[in-house]
Amino acid sequence: MGSPDAREISSTASAKVLGGAGWIVPEHRPPEQLRAGETVIVRGPAPFTFVDEVGTRAEPIACGEHCATPEQGGTRHRRGWNDSCGDSGDGATTLIVGAYPVRGEISRRLLDALPVVLRVASGGGADAVLDHLAAEVAADTPGQQVVLDRLLDWMLVCAVREYFDRPGGEPPAWYAAQRDPVVGDALRLLHAEPAAPWTVSSLADRTGVSRSTLAKRFADLVGEPPLTYLTRWRMTLAADLLTEREVATVAEIAHAVGYSDAFAFSAAFKRIRGVSPSAFRRTGTVVPERPTGPPLRPPGTVLPAIPAPPPVARVRS
Repeated sequence: MGSPDAREISSTASAKVLGGAGWIVPEHRPPEQLRAGETVIVRGPAPFTFVDEVGTRAEPIACGEHCATPEQGGTRHRRGWNDSCGDSGDGATTLIVGAYPVRGEISRRLLDALPVVLRVASGGGADAVLDHLAAEVAADTPGQQVVLDRLLDWMLVCAVREYFDRPGGEPPAWYAAQRDPVVGDALRLLHAEPAAPWTVSSLADRTGVSRSTLAKRFADLVGEPPLTYLTRWRMTLAADLLTEREVATVAEIAHAVGYSDAFAFSAAFKRIRGVSPSAFRRTGTVVPERPTGPPLRPPGTVLPAIPAPPPVARVRS
């Protein structure tokens, strides 16, 4: 079997072994054997290799290009899906790999809750996608890339869930709190409506409990009070808005995350993120936070909308 050298710098990679076996060798980490049906997630930015045996020299795969290994007489690996030139005989290993560039603060906070190498054995929820992946990889039909992208997303989510839910697992507080009927509802409200003028009382009213009950349960499960969590969540959203929407002013971003005063927003951003909004936008640098804050944009949510400027009135003379 050829041994591809997967170098997805600054990305997180997920890999599923569809058939056969091999070894995944992360940089500066011990190798781990992978068998058919197993899933592994490798957190960037360090590269990794996948080899048939530990010690086998890996052949780099140039992004977007075919890579022929002379020792294998032209066996090819490629960044793509259907490649009939590879060895498909007995003993072959089929590995499907997806790379996820880490561009936003929300994505980065989720990944920080994961180990460098997350391995999930076969037999869990990620197995449901296995037959679909194998069938789609073997085909060469219109829309194949779109289907495979979604299947890999499905596999990634299932693998992360199984890692957090495993016996003896230690999921981050924000993940465990989602299961609580009161705190879970409160978190979903804060995620869905970050710009709302929340108070502990208004949040308690929406979740159907007393103010004191919500405050205690939230702090016990999440590790900080509701409004502290909200502030950190707003700053995480704002960090992504600052980098993704370059034409928006700081005042517009402040309004989008619930601040009517740009100065109050800037002070809160610097207190939480370590730099001013303008400095963050210029450099993208930030002082690392402690790991209790809001790390994940919930599925299905989007960044807050920034209102368009009012139309300019034109007066005819």
